Amino acid sequence: MLALSWLTVLPVRVTGDDVASRAAGALRWAPVVGALLGAAAGGLLVGSFTLGVPTAVAGLLLVGFLALATRGMHVDGLADTADGLGCYGPPERALAVMRDGGAGPFAVVTLLVVLGTQAAALAALADRPPGLTVAAVVLATTTGRAGFAWCARRGLPAARSTGLGATVAGSQPPWMAPAWWAALAVAGLAVVPERPWQGVAAVVVAAAVVVALSAHTRRRLGGMTGDVLGAANEVAVTAALVVLSVG
Repeated sequence: MLALSWLTVLPVRVTGDDVASRAAGALRWAPVVGALLGAAAGGLLVGSFTLGVPTAVAGLLLVGFLALATRGMHVDGLADTADGLGCYGPPERALAVMRDGGAGPFAVVTLLVVLGTQAAALAALADRPPGLTVAAVVLATTTGRAGFAWCARRGLPAARSTGLGATVAGSQPPWMAPAWWAALAVAGLAVVPERPWQGVAAVVVAAAVVVALSAHTRRRLGGMTGDVLGAANEVAVTAALVVLSVG
């Protein structure tokens, strides 16, 4: 329940005081939430195509829907991470920029590129059968959330002592994210039947992007933050959609 309450706008009531352990559990179940969001988004995308909405418009509307459905949390994390990684100075300076909350030039450009790429990739799915279009969106949104467990794996510290990062840092076993990625790669075999490798490649590329981002943010920031979780999701979803849109 906490995963739905925390990662979506659904009015799910959550009780209990053990925030740390419940947040850790929410990360483990985040891919399931991603699948639910993907199913809803994929259905809306197919409906838009059926109604004759221009594909580019449909793609942009779906990006907006996913942002609204998650309170813009992941998009905000991407923007803050981009500004932090783009500034000069020691980790403390980067973390201060990320905490500021404003959108600097790095954030603006990153959002334009990432969200624009997502919209274009979604538009490219218009020629797929409806069921496979939905499956592609579900695979991408689920793969994006699977990266949370890698960014919060044991051995990776929090970059600051407060905030979401401090709550979930080191909470996930190192095998959790690879297990999700392996399962999703198998599921990906059915997403593009004429090219079974494409779904697998989408998961592999998305996972590689998350691993690279996590390594870079650890070097640059000294650890992980809640913003890094959002950034990992958005770049992984983008990578998966790009691979799935080819052909």
